[in-house]
Amino acid sequence: MRDLALISGTANPTLARRVATYLDVPLLEAVVARYPDGEIEVRLEESVRGRDCFILQPTCPPVHDHLLELLVLADALRRASAARVTAVVPYFGYARQDRKTGAREPVTAKLVANLMVRAGVQHLLALDLHAGQISGFFDIPLDHLGARMLLADYFLHKGLRNVVVVSPDVGGVRRAREFAQVLGAPLAIIDKRRDRPNQVAEVVHVIGKVYRRTAILVDDIVDTAGTLVRAAETLARRGVTEVYACCTHPVLSGPAVERIASSPIRELVVTDSIPLPPHKRPDRIRVVSVARLLADAITRVHVRSSVSELAEERLAAELV
Repeated sequence: MRDLALISGTANPTLARRVATYLDVPLLEAVVARYPDGEIEVRLEESVRGRDCFILQPTCPPVHDHLLELLVLADALRRASAARVTAVVPYFGYARQDRKTGAREPVTAKLVANLMVRAGVQHLLALDLHAGQISGFFDIPLDHLGARMLLADYFLHKGLRNVVVVSPDVGGVRRAREFAQVLGAPLAIIDKRRDRPNQVAEVVHVIGKVYRRTAILVDDIVDTAGTLVRAAETLARRGVTEVYACCTHPVLSGPAVERIASSPIRELVVTDSIPLPPHKRPDRIRVVSVARLLADAITRVHVRSSVSELAEERLAAELV
């Protein structure tokens, strides 16, 4: 592993340090600073010539700062003659802008992919992309990791009984189905409708049996928590015993924390793909780390072994 270099941006240095500990490599010495006018300054304090470099940087809020920081770090490594530059992006910002929904709209996720490639990123490690088609936006190798095994393992060890896994919308059915498979639980789906764009979604149907069951809502991103909380309230009215929820990326913007605190959700289980400050970590939010998962994937990329087998091995271990 002597040729491996792990570089952390400022978006999630705690996760980067955990990954470095699992890899048993020191973080590369680099300075990431700001000029008085807000411009980003990057300075590498040691040589990366001929090294396999990994930048760990989620593009979480403030999205623009962290995205540009990732681009500048990639450019610095490329100009310093790194053998390969891999971006490890636990949370991919702009992922929800992955298609045109109306006239004269951009596909911003594709724009971000182009910027990364032009900056010098040669390989991407991503975690639970919001939409699978985003992987097709990149003209470089992309390995897509899933955190569902870590989240499912948390609930397996809680020993919950009579569980039903619930997708809060039709778009997340595949994600919830895979989660239900690991838990060996049935699946239910909440069907919502909007009469017009930007209108609050109204629950129309709950598809599946939830009465007197313990419900686990499964999502990939919780932003303002409106969808999640409405789903939990609907399940409570349908007679579920308890409501739990989990997601990979806890954006938790605006009134999200207050909404969750006043909702029927007993626990929201999230990962550390996005750092949570203390005011966003009330008692009912639990955090599991993706550091070992990322470290295992980085090791496999570095030694040129299969990353897809990593997910298969974890799934097989959970199903035994």
